[in-house]
Amino acid sequence: MGSERELAFIAVHKESYPRVYRFVRRRVESAEVAEELAADVFRVAWQKWGDGARTDTAWLFTVARNLIGNAYRSRDRQLALQEKLRSASELRTGGESADLVVHDVMAALRENERDILQLAYWDEMSMAEIAGVLGCSESAARVRLHRARAAFRKQMPAAAGSITQKTGA
Repeated sequence: MGSERELAFIAVHKESYPRVYRFVRRRVESAEVAEELAADVFRVAWQKWGDGARTDTAWLFTVARNLIGNAYRSRDRQLALQEKLRSASELRTGGESADLVVHDVMAALRENERDILQLAYWDEMSMAEIAGVLGCSESAARVRLHRARAAFRKQMPAAAGSITQKTGA
C-alpha cells in the first residue's frame, strides 16, 4: 500500500484529471498534446506536493494554463525557425527546390516523427544512439523510425505533386 502522500495524490489525480484534460484539450490542437500537458500538470503537482503548495482545482487549472502558454510559445518559436530555414533555402536554391519539398513534408509530420528522422538522417546516428536519445530499446527505435518513414512517404506524393504542378512538369 502507498504512503499517505501517495494515496492523497492519487485521490486528487483521480478526481481532477478528467477536468484538467478537458480544460487543456479545448485549448490545444491535438489530443496527444493535451494528454502530455495534462500529465505535466500532475507532474508539477506531485513535485509541489507537501511543499505547502495549493493543489485544488483552481491551482491545477492555473498550472495547466501556464503550461499551455509555454507550449504555444515553444510552437511559435519552432514555426518561426522552420520559416527562417525555408526562406534561407529559397534564397539558396530558388523557389522550386526538392529541398523545399522535403522541408514542407517534414513540417507536416508530427514532432516525434520529425525528430527521429532528423536523428537518423541529419545527425547520422546509429540505431543504438537513437535509442539512447529517445530512452527506448533499439527495437522500439526501429519501429518508430519505420513509422516515421511511412508517414514521410505518405506526405511526400502530395508535396511532390504540388511542386510538379508549379513547375509545369
